[in-house]
Amino acid sequence: SPNILSVAPSESGAPLNDIHALAEVCEPGTIVIASGQVNDVRLYRDLVASGIHDYLLKPLNPDALRDAFAQAQAALNAPKLAEAGTDRPHCAVAVIGTRGGAGASTLATSLAWLMGERLGRSTALLDLDVHFGTGALALDLEPGRGLTDAIENPSRIDGLFIERAMVRASDRLAVLSAEAPIHSPIMTDGAAFYQLQEEIRTAFECTVVDLPRSMLVNHPHLITDVQVAVLATELTLASARDAIRILSWFKSNAPQTQVIVVANKIQQAAVLEISRKDFEGSIERKIDFMLPFDAKLASQSAKLGKPLAEVGKGNKGIAPLVDLAQRIAGIADSGAEEAGPGKTKGKGEKPRGGGSLLDKFKVRMPVKAKK
Repeated sequence: SPNILSVAPSESGAPLNDIHALAEVCEPGTIVIASGQVNDVRLYRDLVASGIHDYLLKPLNPDALRDAFAQAQAALNAPKLAEAGTDRPHCAVAVIGTRGGAGASTLATSLAWLMGERLGRSTALLDLDVHFGTGALALDLEPGRGLTDAIENPSRIDGLFIERAMVRASDRLAVLSAEAPIHSPIMTDGAAFYQLQEEIRTAFECTVVDLPRSMLVNHPHLITDVQVAVLATELTLASARDAIRILSWFKSNAPQTQVIVVANKIQQAAVLEISRKDFEGSIERKIDFMLPFDAKLASQSAKLGKPLAEVGKGNKGIAPLVDLAQRIAGIADSGAEEAGPGKTKGKGEKPRGGGSLLDKFKVRMPVKAKK
């Protein structure tokens, strides 16, 4: 097969079927550019999802054609996923938020960037929030249909599918995310997610999974091969309650996974809902990393479409993120079964003698004086 193939299925009665047939005879890595007269967004999406590089509308525009071939050449010269293999063990990380807004997605994006750019590992960011995921958005990328196609057709998932479905953010970082229509519920037993992880593991040196906490309940098998789970939390009463529950879940269901607790969006002690000491007493373990809240840096990151860790180069507040990435890489390389401060050691969700979580923090409401 040629490196770049241009086809014009204008006279085809079923262009999508013909493109699928073409994929069966082309060698892996062939870049296909199609052109036709049908101006249909659905057809375009289906063709791109089937593996073609681009679809151009006839009559052809010289500038559009030139750009399409330039992008194809750039993709051809980019490092192939198959070249990622090394003797180092694969590093699999899941980032889970105790509550919505705890910053798990922001943390996952920065960790993926650090693993790729700072630690030199080919890294895949897998965003499993199919309807509202921000993995691609945070990197200023279009998510594509790869993830939704994988869920709808798990039998299509293989190395070639991964190579075509992943959206590249850089030479060492690729993203698989989605923005599925919110009127279309995702009906899956989780097999597609697990198979995606398996194929990504063979193509990349590191996988960072942005894992919604509901996945722990619905698809617990996704944690089976995850070495490190990063639990992103805020120092609030609700986060403390859910951190206790999630830590207990890991102890019972995934004892092989090392849990690292990261307190995110830390502000001045005077405005914290719960102090660090009281929070640690509640979850019965130490917080491993504290990430300060920098509104200016977060805003700049969103505007530029770049990870927080990239925008904040040289910022002291990003230092804990770098240390976290190095800790994760060290755990993966050593294959140790126990993490020092990060080992889960909570007592689970046992009854506490009728006392409430508020009692544990010694929160008292003012009592009205009797007349």
